[in-house]
Amino acid sequence: MPGKIVTLTTDFGLKDPYVGEMKGVILGIAPNVSIADVTHGVEKFNIRMGAFMLASAAPYFPQGTIHVAVVDPSVGTQRRPLIVQTEHGFFIGPDNGLLSLAAEAECIKSITEITTRRLMMPHVSNTFHGRDVFAPIAAHLANGVPLEEFGRPVTDIAKPEFATVTRTREAVTGEVLHIDDFGNIITNIRHRDLAELREVTVEAEFSNHKLQLKMSKAYAEAKPGEPLALIGSHSYLEIAVNQGNAAAKYSTKPGAKVTLSSP
Repeated sequence: MPGKIVTLTTDFGLKDPYVGEMKGVILGIAPNVSIADVTHGVEKFNIRMGAFMLASAAPYFPQGTIHVAVVDPSVGTQRRPLIVQTEHGFFIGPDNGLLSLAAEAECIKSITEITTRRLMMPHVSNTFHGRDVFAPIAAHLANGVPLEEFGRPVTDIAKPEFATVTRTREAVTGEVLHIDDFGNIITNIRHRDLAELREVTVEAEFSNHKLQLKMSKAYAEAKPGEPLALIGSHSYLEIAVNQGNAAAKYSTKPGAKVTLSSP
């Protein structure tokens, strides 16, 4: 039985009524659920950023939580609406890469393409599936409607390049996933991806810069203004400058390639 917590992650902002409309739909169908906002500050249409935010927050919610994520520049087209069941909870949203980081980290158990019209709103807008498709589906799931009633099982989920890491015994190649407000360069490389590297000092290559960095446990292990690499609080490898802005210093941005290798 799914839990009674529904989270929302969107690029809608809070100026307009869109988030409130989604909450109204959910509470109208499942009045006893608790709704938690992960963020509505995802940069407009930025699927990569939304995927990072969702993957960062999801592990901290209770077992059975239903996560609704909507960063959907292709709304109204043929992209599939999905429910992804994992060992920890459920993810509902468009099949555009938004759900992949979070869902794969929690071990996917099943994927359902949402096709059952009667479980959506009576009128489905071509431009607001967050309100008319994903919100009511989440509410019915919270009410205990079985997964098989929502649509047909499928076996794949869109996995964009930002979710892909290439590993060999000598190197790990990924890319910049997110730049946080401190200017820390957060990559899509996780701690487990570094298991094959033999040393704790690695060479990092991105943009036009090549750095030899010591793997640290805390930012302050480097001197102020010096770069370092560490596993951050969300288990992603970060390249940072102690008390500085690494992204500005090294002129990098999301999507830049990162290669880590043993020296």
